[in-house]
This record gives sequence, structure tokens and C-alpha cells, in this order.
Amino acid sequence: MKLASLNQGRDGQLIVVSRDLIRAVKVPNIAPTLQAALDTWAITRPKLEAVYQRLNDGLEGEAFAFDQSACASPLPRAYHWADGSAYVNHVELVRKARGAEMPESFWHDPLIYQGGADTFIAPHSPILMADEAWGIDLEAEIAVVTDDVPMGVSAAEAAGHIQLLMLVNDVSLRNLIPGELAKGFGFYQSKPSSSFSPVAITPDELGDSWRDGKVQRPLTSHINGELFGQPDAGTDMTFNFPTLLAHAAKTRGLGAGSIVGSGTVSNYDRSAGSSCLAEKRMLEIIEHGEAKTPYLRFGDRVRIEMFDSAGQSIFGAIDQVVTEYRG
Repeated sequence: MKLASLNQGRDGQLIVVSRDLIRAVKVPNIAPTLQAALDTWAITRPKLEAVYQRLNDGLEGEAFAFDQSACASPLPRAYHWADGSAYVNHVELVRKARGAEMPESFWHDPLIYQGGADTFIAPHSPILMADEAWGIDLEAEIAVVTDDVPMGVSAAEAAGHIQLLMLVNDVSLRNLIPGELAKGFGFYQSKPSSSFSPVAITPDELGDSWRDGKVQRPLTSHINGELFGQPDAGTDMTFNFPTLLAHAAKTRGLGAGSIVGSGTVSNYDRSAGSSCLAEKRMLEIIEHGEAKTPYLRFGDRVRIEMFDSAGQSIFGAIDQVVTEYRG
């Protein structure tokens, strides 16, 4: 099943989207918003799936043409957004570039931080930034959306609480990160609003590409129309999504609609490219002694998308222009 939110009001208007992303239908009689649907997921999911089946069969008379640019992020705001760093090879690379050893614990104890969830960027809206000197970067990721997750859940149990998948652009301000982390209190200013794919999907939409708690497909990023990276999201993922959820829920439950991200998708095989500029810059430092690739500048366009084996877009595209914020 594929779901989206029209960019209307603070929490959007829930719509069901056809598998080919061509048609959609409003479902106010089932749930006004995606958060409302998740709050009563056991009741709303079968009703939404029935609409989805009729829509794909061409039997929904109220269907209209689906426009990705009319969408907010599937959850325009959320009660909980936490981002992991499941691709430890990425962390290892970043630390190596600055001559820092990586603690052995990073291989078995996931990294995760809680980000701002009140103002997600719509997937086709500009990334507004006041200063290029902040080091504006994309981070192409996968995220899961949960129903209610009990505190202390095991990884095996957590797998059953993954209800939806989305793509993420976890915008990062690289030149602000060192100063913040040096304070010993984590990210804040260096992690502005993130954005998510126009469409959220149930894991079964991926077929065999949803396996072992991972999305086994390449994640494609373009910058200014040029391919930047297409690493496989299932390869080299040290911690799968059930493990990340169990880690996040160790000391507290997660409410319905919680979003947990994978962190920057990264492969040891560097021929697949990268999912963030920081990684490419680190590789340049290791090879040449200095970074040659600049961070994003005003006017740069970022596009993040995932395709099935037939070349069909699965989630729609995050397609954004970095734009100067003038207040």
C-alpha cells in the first residue's frame, strides 16, 4: 500500500496512491491524516488496503491525478523522529579522515540521536538556509514508521511494529557540527528540518527487496542533474531496522507515528558513489590530502529516489533546491 499527505494544514490530508504513482484518492471517511490512521492502525489499515486495491484495479471513481509536488512529507510533523547511523563503515571513514580511532563498541552498540520533528520540509519545497558557510549537505537515507512500540521490545518483536517505509533527506550543516559536538551535548543547530519522500509504503510493496529488516535496493542521489551516488541500502548495513527500534525503545516506548532513520546509506564499494557530500570529501582527503568537492550552494538541486527492478519509482522523489533564506 502507498500513502501520501496533501500539503494542506499542519498535518496534511491523507490520500491513498496507486502503485504506479499515477492516481490517488482522498479517504476522509477512514482517517483525515496519516497520524490519525496510525493511531488506530489495526482498524484503519484494512480499510485503506481495500481502497488501495480498488484504486489499482481502476474502480475508484473519486480518483484524481497524483501530483508529487502537491505533497507534504507523509507525516508533515511527527511526535518522534530519531536517526541512527547504521552504516558503520561510513562512521569509520569519517573518523579515519580526521585521524580518529573508532571505538570497537560502535560495531555492536548503535548510534542514534533524536532530531526535530515539528517542521519537516515538503519533498518538493526548497531547503531554506541563511548561510552557505554552514556547510549545507544532503544525507540520503531510509526510514521506518512504527505503530506503538512497547518499552524493552526485542529486535525480533520490533520487526512487527514497522508499518511504513520512506526515503529521507536528513539535511546537515557540516561546519556547525564540530562546535556542537565539542560541547558534549549533541546536535541541534547543525541538524535543521529533514524532508521525506512524497509517498510512504508498506514493506510488502518491496517484495523480496524487503529482507532481514533491510531495504535491499540502491538509493539514488542526483545533484544538479548529475548522478552522485547509488549505494545499495541493504549492503553493509550493520544494524537493521528492528535492531535500531529495539535500541531506541530500551528505556521508553515509541508512540504510533514514530520515525526512525537508517543514517547515511553507504557501501564499502565506493564505485557506487556516496549519499552525502561529507563522505565524498572524506575520501578526497584520504586520497589527495584535501577536500575538493564543495558543500551545497544556493541554487543547487538535490534529487533522491529509489527504483524497482523495472525502473519504476517506488516512493516518488525528494526534489529540492537549496535557497537563500532572507527572513
